[in-house]
Amino acid sequence: MDDYLDEVCRFAARLRGTDLPQEVIVNARHVVADTLAVIAAGAQEPEMQKLSGRLAPRSASGACTLLGEARRTDLPIAAFLNGTAGTFLELDEGNQFGRGHPAIHVLPAALAVAEAEEHSGMELLEALVVGYEIGTRIGIAAKLRMSMHPHGTWGTVGAALAVGKLRGYDAEGFRRLINVSSSLGLATSRRTMLEGATVRNVYSGVSNQLGVLAEQLVASGFTGEADGLASVYGAVVSETFDPGAMTDALGRRFEIARNYFKRHACCRYNHAALDALMQICEQAPGGRIDPDQVVSVEVHTYSLAAQLSDPCPQNSLAAKFSIPFAIATALVTGETGVAAFGAQAVRDPRTRALAAKVRVFEDPELTAMMPVYRPARLRVELAGGNVLEAETRVNRGDFEAPYEVDDLRAKFFELARPVWGDAAADEVYACAQELERLANVRRLTDPILSR
Repeated sequence: MDDYLDEVCRFAARLRGTDLPQEVIVNARHVVADTLAVIAAGAQEPEMQKLSGRLAPRSASGACTLLGEARRTDLPIAAFLNGTAGTFLELDEGNQFGRGHPAIHVLPAALAVAEAEEHSGMELLEALVVGYEIGTRIGIAAKLRMSMHPHGTWGTVGAALAVGKLRGYDAEGFRRLINVSSSLGLATSRRTMLEGATVRNVYSGVSNQLGVLAEQLVASGFTGEADGLASVYGAVVSETFDPGAMTDALGRRFEIARNYFKRHACCRYNHAALDALMQICEQAPGGRIDPDQVVSVEVHTYSLAAQLSDPCPQNSLAAKFSIPFAIATALVTGETGVAAFGAQAVRDPRTRALAAKVRVFEDPELTAMMPVYRPARLRVELAGGNVLEAETRVNRGDFEAPYEVDDLRAKFFELARPVWGDAAADEVYACAQELERLANVRRLTDPILSR
């Protein structure tokens, strides 16, 4: 076994929840609560409702909860549907260092297995931390091709390792899992998000389902390359892979404690500009700017964000990846939540007219600040010649500027209560906040089914 793989696999096999720092346990609880609510709300989207009806008809039964529908289905289908639903609203948490969204690629698979086999909450927490940690570290170690979308890539490895942790794999077993699952990532396209191609929302669901499959393959005797990570992430989807990043401070620094949460229901690359806009609005009387008074908006930002420049997105997904639309809908609706990027908002003529006044530019100096910072400068010119400006370097919710617990709790209930009702949402949240003490993880999901 290569030195770095040996260390990674021993870490995965030996990790115990009782040895985790308290900050890791606390943030893992928040990640679980946040992800469950995001999945439940995303499952209400029309495409998800239709897909669920096709893949998991109501006459079917199983051991694993469909979080948005108060019913159970088979394990692979639950992992897939919950994983897919969680990306629809663009509210799933992420990790800026791994440049992706680890939890939505790991938790649906881990939860499905934990429910089916009635694992404890601590066992689910351990599985989540292992899958999140190693998946994210692949994202850190590799630099995916710019044409690729990160969803559906290294998340498959994370999901597989989470399943392996629940099933008691030793270090050698984790090596086999890594080398099989590393070959099962998707050929994803970044253009999907820019064009509003909603097949992009399926990538995370497929990763969860393939993670479950990878464990079944290994358990059945299938094998992979000697070092699938170095092969796939060093030559196929990326030409740069740093094994040292896989083991740097491993077991001392935990990526799940360096994550970010989202309150704006859109791509994180929009967030710096939106946070700057919020600062500008605070300067205006009443905390609002009259959209009809806006003459022009200039956004200067880093390279990845500057790609999100389409002023006329064709659907909700494309709108979530458009800085001009995000700025316009925030000014028109006064919010940046789910409704601000819904189908009705996308068709609003006032919003579309305002989006046409927003121009987005890359500033090389701001690009050079990545990945530590995600900066933006905003300049809003109003009728009469008044100009308002603001600048941000980190997004609200980032590791460097985290939301308060009350913010995360408010987000949970905003998403969960309309789906589960007040009583069930209260109970799920309470269980998530004591996850490591649950004797059976079904205590976390049973309130959804009994609502």
